[in-house]
Parts: sequence; structure tokens; C-alpha cells
Amino acid sequence: MLRFGLVLAVVLAIYWFALSGYTDPLILGFGVISVVLVIGLCARMKILDEETVPYLFAPLTAGYLFWLGKEIVKANVQVVKAVLSPDMEVSPTMVKIPSSPTTEIGKTMFGNSITLTPGTVTVEMEEDEILVHALLTEMSDPEGFKEMAERSAWAVGETKPRAPEDNS
Repeated sequence: MLRFGLVLAVVLAIYWFALSGYTDPLILGFGVISVVLVIGLCARMKILDEETVPYLFAPLTAGYLFWLGKEIVKANVQVVKAVLSPDMEVSPTMVKIPSSPTTEIGKTMFGNSITLTPGTVTVEMEEDEILVHALLTEMSDPEGFKEMAERSAWAVGETKPRAPEDNS
């Protein structure tokens, strides 16, 4: 718990200083007091854990966001082709996707990633499934979401990364 408290204190202090930009000792003192109060409240509420302080996984999350950006571009191309084609091959579909992330932050990251990807929207989240609306039938294959689920779980520190598959 001490480790998470220290990480949160450093992040809050950097964030506070970046937003305020003040170097006056009195104002810096107020910033220190604010950070200490927030850390004290979090400790008293017993919420200093991996989910409350996800900054320890920031490099993993950054890598995931880079991968997600590439997937968003691919989905954009697919949606634009379908919508601009002369026969407009749009085929809306609802499908339940198994959710492999186990923590709330992992499930949230997975659901938000689905919604950020063009052509798909997270409609409902249940304990072990996510209801997804897909614009195209080919976007509704549950196997297509498996890699995203695994990567989102990995990005928040739930699982170890798996070996990449050979898609040749």
C-alpha cells in the first residue's frame, strides 16, 4: 500500500504543478498539503491498490494504446469502404463477446476500446460478457475481439503478454 501511496503522491504533485505552474513557497505548500490530504483520504478509505493507482502500468497501457490506434485506423478504412460502396453493405448486428479481463479497470478498458473502434459500440457490460453492436457482420465475430480482450487485460497488469501469432 505504501508503494501505491508514493506513486500516487508523485503523480498528483506533478499534475498539480503542471496545472498551476506556481513556484511561490506558500502556494507550493498548499499543493503539498492538498496531495497529503488526498493520499490520507485514499489510505483511510483503503482504496490504494492497482485499480486506484494504475500508473505503475503506464508503459504497458501506452503500448496498448499504440496498438489500439492501429486497430482504429483499420476499422475506419473498413467502415468507410462499406458506407461509400454503391450498394452500401451495412449489416447491423448485436453479439455477446466473452470478456477475459477480470478487474473493473480491465473490463472498462476493453469496453471502451470496443466503443472507440469505428463500427462497434459497447451496449451492455455483464460480469463475463459484453453486448456489442457492430455495423458490419464481419465486425461481429467474437474471435475478432479476443486479441483486444487479452491486450486490454495485459495493459492493466492482469496477465502476462502472450507470444505473437504467425499470421502468414
